[in-house]
Amino acid sequence: MLVKTKAIVISSLKFQEKSLIVKCFTLSHGLKSYFVRDAFSSKKASHKIAYFQPFSILEIEAVHKNKGTLENFKEIKTAVPFQSIHTDFVKSTMVMFLSEILHYSIQEEEKNESLFVFLETALTWLDHHDEIANFHLILMLETTKYLGFYPEVSEIDLPYFEMNGGVFTLFQGINALTEHETNLFKKLIDLKFDNDQKVFHVIERQILLKILIDYYSFHLDGFKKPKSLDVLKEVFS
Repeated sequence: MLVKTKAIVISSLKFQEKSLIVKCFTLSHGLKSYFVRDAFSSKKASHKIAYFQPFSILEIEAVHKNKGTLENFKEIKTAVPFQSIHTDFVKSTMVMFLSEILHYSIQEEEKNESLFVFLETALTWLDHHDEIANFHLILMLETTKYLGFYPEVSEIDLPYFEMNGGVFTLFQGINALTEHETNLFKKLIDLKFDNDQKVFHVIERQILLKILIDYYSFHLDGFKKPKSLDVLKEVFS
């Protein structure tokens, strides 16, 4: 089946000497993996390595066999030409980390158009703004809306957040955050990309990052701590 769709690059893995296996989150078919033969050959101008940087947004034409095997691109072009995401060190570090988060989070080949639109909008915002200290935290939390485990906020005034159930509670159970951690988490829930990025101190961001990674671990089978986590912490220390 010939498919034309937008696609967000989640990861790329070198295969043998000249080829790539590229995992994309597509607008039309959800998660798909593609084999790019001779990706490192200058003769293949349409398969430039630059296309396959984390979170590049592409317009693709591809052949989908839908047999659980690697698919193949026919045509590729940039859908959203980013100006800073892949050249600014802080942004590129953040993007590398977040793409790893999604690599372990989006696990099914199912269309999720609302998640795709959210990610495209968020990445476009990131590309055009410089005050981005909380971007990764907000994106991780907001993404849980589309993955099915956003916190239940109907009783947000209660003092503890229970990680396993995703609810606020009156008593601190074994999997609950402390009252201080819960208050930080509540502040994050209220935060939007355009809010003051200085609302948290460095240590508070690190606490929230650990909370979010633990929260993902509670709710996603096979979720792994990103290898780029230490690099991200270093950049934001």
